[in-house]
This record gives sequence, structure tokens and C-alpha cells, in this order.
Amino acid sequence: MKKIFFTLGLLGVSFGIFAQDNTPSTIVSTKAKTGNKHSKDFLVIELGYVGLTGTGAGNLDTKFNRTINVALMYDIQLPGSNMSIAPGLGIGSDNYIFNGMTLDITNTSVPSKTSTDAYKKSKLSTTYLEIPLELRFRQVPDNANKGFKGAIGLKAGYLLNAHTRTVGSSSGFKVIEKEGSTYWFNTFRLVGTARVGYGNFAIFGTYALNGMFKDNSSYSVNAYSFGISLSGL
Repeated sequence: MKKIFFTLGLLGVSFGIFAQDNTPSTIVSTKAKTGNKHSKDFLVIELGYVGLTGTGAGNLDTKFNRTINVALMYDIQLPGSNMSIAPGLGIGSDNYIFNGMTLDITNTSVPSKTSTDAYKKSKLSTTYLEIPLELRFRQVPDNANKGFKGAIGLKAGYLLNAHTRTVGSSSGFKVIEKEGSTYWFNTFRLVGTARVGYGNFAIFGTYALNGMFKDNSSYSVNAYSFGISLSGL
């Protein structure tokens, strides 16, 4: 035990002497570490409402639709400013809950709408692989967990999946039907984004700059969303 304390004592004295002999370099090192404390905002999670707008929005009767977006983003601070740019990679999922109707996206002529109360639940779900890019302002440049934050940007999305899901009953049994097809959907979408908040919490808004469906007069719609954003990890 005495040998251990003696060894630790020698290490402590040696460290003290080394620190005195290297004060300038230590100060430089400390400054460098302080500069590296800047949070990179690796994870952004968005939860909210998604809706449809356009001349064909009235043909799709929806209720409280839901959206969730998760992205890994890398924050690159612009030297000597409160601004930064942040590219990333993420997944966006939208769920449109129909009110007294179903939509057949497997129809080869046109997505066909059917007004019906035969189903307890009916929805359309889409999932996109997304590449977001933001221009950000941070009140506290070296700590993304504090102060006012704002961001505007764009994200490009590639459609991974589109399907409908209905829940009904037959002969007293619960019946779930799921049909998938991306035929009538635009493969790519471009979305404008905005976020504003304080600390780790913010509100966000998005608007799709192109339509959800391929050129079609019946369903000429663009998606928009808003909700709560969690970020600054």
C-alpha cells in the first residue's frame, strides 16, 4: 500500500513540474479543447402533423395525419460567426388517416377513391430516404444545447415505400389488409424546411416543392407539415 502511495506521489510531483515547464503549450491546448466543445447536433427528431394542399386535396378526406422524421446531421460551424451548415441523412415517414374512405393505389388506371364506413381504420403511409441540408444560426456558437437557434434548408427525398392499410371485420374477426405500390407516386421529392427554437426544443415546418403523385388532376397535392423538433445532442 505504501509503495502505491509513494508511486502516486512521484507521479503527482512529476506532473506538477511538467505543467510548470509547459505552461504556454498547456494554455494553447486548453484553447484548442475549448474550440472543440462545439456540439455537432448529430441527431434531429421531428414529430408533428402532415397535411395536403392543392387542387386535389379535397378529393382526399383525411383526419389527424402524423409525420415523424429522424436524421443524423453533422454541424459545420462557419469560422468567426454564429452561422453553420449541416448536411445529413435521414428517414421521413408520413401517415395520412382517411375519414370514411379508402384509396386503391394498386389500380392500374388511376388511384381510385371509395367512400365507405366499412373500415374502422384506413390510412396511406409513405417512407422516404432523405438528404437534408440546413443553414443554421446559433445564439451560443459553441453550445447547441443553449440559447436561441434557427435553421432553414432543403431536403431531397427518395421514395422507399408507399402502402395503404385498412382495418375491418368479417364474420366477427378482425381483418387487416395491406397493399403496397409506388407506381402512382413521384419517386423523388424536394422539401423546404425551417426550424426555430431554444435549447434542445424547437418548432419546425416543411413544404414539398413538388407533388406527391405523378401528374394527375384528381390528386394534384403537395404535402406540408409542422410540429415539435428535438435536437442538440
